[in-house]
Amino acid sequence: MTQGNPTDMASRQRRWRLRLTLLAILVLAGVVLTVSNRLLTERFTETTRNRAELRLTLYSANLISELQRNSVVPQLLARDPALIGALNSSDYSQSTARLLSFVDEIGAASLVLYDMDGRIVAATDRNRLGENHRSRSHFVEALRSNQTVFSVEEKTEGGFAFTYSRRIDANMLTVGVVAVEVDLAKLERQWAGISDAVIVADSSGRLILSTEPRWRGLTEPEAILVVPANRAIERALAVTHDWGALPIEAYLRGEGVIRQEARVPFQGWRIITYTTYASVRERVNAILALEIMGFAILLAGLFFVMSRNSDSRMRVFQRESAELRQLNIRLQREIAERQKAEKNLEVAEQTVAQTSKLAALGEMSAAVSHELNQPLAAMKTYLAGARLLLSRRRPEEALASFNRIDGLIERMGAITKQLKSYARKGQEAFQPLDARDAVNSALAMMEPQLRQRQVAITLTMPDRPAMILGDRMRLEQVIINLLRNALDATKPVTDPAVGVILAQGETLRLAVRDNGPGIDDLENLFEPFYTTKLPGDGVGLGLAISSGIVNDFGGRLTARNAVEGGAVFEVELPVLAETLEAAE
Repeated sequence: MTQGNPTDMASRQRRWRLRLTLLAILVLAGVVLTVSNRLLTERFTETTRNRAELRLTLYSANLISELQRNSVVPQLLARDPALIGALNSSDYSQSTARLLSFVDEIGAASLVLYDMDGRIVAATDRNRLGENHRSRSHFVEALRSNQTVFSVEEKTEGGFAFTYSRRIDANMLTVGVVAVEVDLAKLERQWAGISDAVIVADSSGRLILSTEPRWRGLTEPEAILVVPANRAIERALAVTHDWGALPIEAYLRGEGVIRQEARVPFQGWRIITYTTYASVRERVNAILALEIMGFAILLAGLFFVMSRNSDSRMRVFQRESAELRQLNIRLQREIAERQKAEKNLEVAEQTVAQTSKLAALGEMSAAVSHELNQPLAAMKTYLAGARLLLSRRRPEEALASFNRIDGLIERMGAITKQLKSYARKGQEAFQPLDARDAVNSALAMMEPQLRQRQVAITLTMPDRPAMILGDRMRLEQVIINLLRNALDATKPVTDPAVGVILAQGETLRLAVRDNGPGIDDLENLFEPFYTTKLPGDGVGLGLAISSGIVNDFGGRLTARNAVEGGAVFEVELPVLAETLEAAE
């Protein structure tokens, strides 16, 4: 018997092992792809359905939140003394401006004031002044009820107007009606970028909100006739009436749409969403493609490994050894360079530390100069007044001026102490204080400048104490800085005016408004040494210091440009816990 060559037998064994390995990889690939396709399809389908249900819940909550937020506005405006006085006196010259001052904070579409004849006498949209809505439902129903009424009316230009209205009573007599139009169109714009289709129907089945404008005012079956056959809404009603009984491929090819409906707890409304499954197949195919690519790479690697012979492996090893030796030499050079760089870095860090100390010293010097300018200016004014009073032989009044100067000297000492703690980023012991006292004290400090510039000051404060936890001297410092900036901003104005509003709710809000040209760069406004004033008028530290003080109090300082012109600086501070509990 002739035996085969051992070399040939080893070669045949290698070929058989290669074939069996390839067959095993192909079988494994088929099993993995089949199981992955099934599991991923079920998982992504369930994920899409769960996300649709979650979005429906969020849409309903956003709708209720927007309606409830605007429902209390008519009740508040119906008690506004300015509006009641305008209706009684028929003087509406300031009523529109009064409504405009509320519309930004409320976030409503519009505010409208009617007299007893249904004529619009004040509105945030001045083009509507003089219109007569005597027969409109929101006006008629408001006169008949002593509560806030909600109405849905179709607009002539398309869509619907959602209005809260309430009658205004004065001395047991009805003098007018105030109406607030709720801006629900912004919800439609938000929904349009997320879901395929979203609609809201009232109790009669009429579509009052929709991401498709042509559906508004119709019922759901009527909306199907308006939309072309290739749109998602028709496929939704044609397929999703029993989508759970369909095979999974029926809606993975983009033919199926899931319809979700929920009841909105408001006047019998319903919200409906339509979500396609078109993306599920794409996501599954993407993962399957990655798996196929992985198996292809595995096969390619297998062929590559088995095709190499021992001679080629030896040459590779020799080449890699030479490369490693070269790499070792380069690595030693890099280590030496890094050690040298670390020494240079230590020297640079020492230089930077010294420079930072000098910069901090310069910033503190500029801050001291900025904060002491205001008391020094007031002292100069009081000294001039005292000199004049002494020359007129009025020593008692002159003594009052000297007492004020003494108080300013104490204030200058307190300012230097505050600036030291500002540089250390420390925190002084805070005490309960009435913010109204700080406002009055700051206005008294600024009285000479206000009288000299002939600025019209409007002050609005609550009757009850507005208690916060903080430092009165530092709060006065913030208010004086804001008033001083307001005075500087009104220099180019013929009739300068500054408004100070202190309001207390869940938080304490202090707003300082001016009728100047406004602010161009709101981004860098609170940066140290940033200023829009001419050289010599300021160094740009007042707002930076004020912002730091407000942050220490646990609040925030913001700035914006008012719609009617000018700038508005707002300080928001937490109310003292005992005061908030007493108010509740």
